[in-house]
Amino acid sequence: MNPLFSAGSQPQAASDAILGADAGLQITRAGLRLVHAAPEQYFTGPVSVEMLQVPSGVERTSVGDVSFKPGARTHWHSHPLGQTLIVTAGVGRIQRWGGPVEEIRLGDVVHIPPHTKHWHGAAPDSAMTHTAITEVLNGSAADWLEPVADVQYQEHPAP
Repeated sequence: MNPLFSAGSQPQAASDAILGADAGLQITRAGLRLVHAAPEQYFTGPVSVEMLQVPSGVERTSVGDVSFKPGARTHWHSHPLGQTLIVTAGVGRIQRWGGPVEEIRLGDVVHIPPHTKHWHGAAPDSAMTHTAITEVLNGSAADWLEPVADVQYQEHPAP
């Protein structure tokens, strides 16, 4: 299971891509990390995830590149220790519960505080990729809730 979604161990193929672990460093080479479809029970539309860092031992921070096709998005969710998103490609949207839909673009950094109900994903007419930095607390990185209704997703972003 992907630690962006819940705690888990690192897949064997991903650990085979790690170099220098005996020296106290871990280097994973581009093109050797697994890219997999995000779990359908947490997303609407096609989304792929490439884990860049999986926590082990006392570590609790995971880092992953998450790519959304146009119109794809997460379900409503929150994170026990918050989350930071760095938009690395395209145009996306994000909304916190009770707030306006916001547009996010290449280079934007979004910090979501702990226990803030929110969703994020691509704009209807653009793919979007972000790097997600998330901490796991007691085996949980996210508390997943209901899908985002189409009417919520289709709101025009705040100016």
